[in-house]
Amino acid sequence: MKVLMKPIEVIAWFTKEGIPNPIKYRVREEEKDNIIKIGRVVTRTEEKLAGNRMLIYRCQTILHDHIKVYELKYEVNTCRWFLFKI
Repeated sequence: MKVLMKPIEVIAWFTKEGIPNPIKYRVREEEKDNIIKIGRVVTRTEEKLAGNRMLIYRCQTILHDHIKVYELKYEVNTCRWFLFKI
């Protein structure tokens, strides 16, 4: 997997405890917006990076008849999403 750490916009729903669950995201590439619907969240883990709490989501989606696996990161303190690995 290639590390990108690219900021993205995400539509997510939150549990009563405040844990986000991503539904789809938008990434801008070469003046074009790509909207990707998240097929399935495989795992959700938590890590602390430089003192910042981050949630890591390993997801998969079917694009053009191929299964794509990628990772999204959610920075809890700033409420920002990143496309971490693809």
